[in-house]
Amino acid sequence: MPRFGLDDLSLPIGVRAHLRRLLFDKGPGNGTLLVLPIDQGLEHGPRDFFPNPPAKDPEFQFALADEGRFSAIACHIGLAEKHLPRWAGRVPLILKVNGKTEIPPDHDAFSPQTASVEDALRLGADAVGYTLYVGSPSQDRDFVQFSRIREEAHRFGLPVVVWSYPRGSAVADKGGKDSFYAVDYAARVASELGADVIKINLPKIDQAQLQKAPAPYSSLAPSLEEAAAQVVASAGRSLVIFAGGERGDADATLEKAKLAMDAGATGLIFGRNIWQRPHDEGLALAQAVRSLLKKY
Repeated sequence: MPRFGLDDLSLPIGVRAHLRRLLFDKGPGNGTLLVLPIDQGLEHGPRDFFPNPPAKDPEFQFALADEGRFSAIACHIGLAEKHLPRWAGRVPLILKVNGKTEIPPDHDAFSPQTASVEDALRLGADAVGYTLYVGSPSQDRDFVQFSRIREEAHRFGLPVVVWSYPRGSAVADKGGKDSFYAVDYAARVASELGADVIKINLPKIDQAQLQKAPAPYSSLAPSLEEAAAQVVASAGRSLVIFAGGERGDADATLEKAKLAMDAGATGLIFGRNIWQRPHDEGLALAQAVRSLLKKY
């Protein structure tokens, strides 16, 4: 499926300049994105570091981002302030400006603001990251908080990367957060609200769950490839990066990467699939993914 490039997008000059740096100066360097997220310590807690204890030290991930030639690393302000000085200019930063823990239930999910656009500028970030919970009962205040951050970021020339996640009991009743309906809707919402880049999960095709969704989704039977392409289309002229999710088999990870790119994605955001492995193994997989992206 054809994908939008930077020249197809109507963007403020500063936003365009920062996106060009991420798309062409770093990472694969051919207009695709490869992002290493390290926000899981807040979002999931220390449990994610047990499979690879050295990864508890953020220096492990910053070194992987540098050696693996990622387009950027995405993290919260505490890790950026404490660890970025050593890597400044070598590892581009996407500063997450909101977040939450996984301790409360997700039926009323909301991520409060934890950092500012001014913090992102001060730290030399190339973009701000925002987690948006589509379908949560708190989406009204979420939309307002996001709109303010998006407006401020664009005023200062920074792109906005939106982690667009379906959440809430209403989403569960309509087939679940990973259903084609929910993921497709989340992509469209993020685009409608002004995201420059949308980070989203690949949908899971479960016909029993899909039948709970509103029509016409309830009568569809798409392949995963067809569903992924539709999600990219629903994002319109926002760039899409698909998530890698939990650590899996390396070959399966590469297959997921290829499927995402064939669907028209601009790139990938692979975290646990990379840094939950020993350094050399994670670096080798990162290099394989980057080589794959160079074909697009």
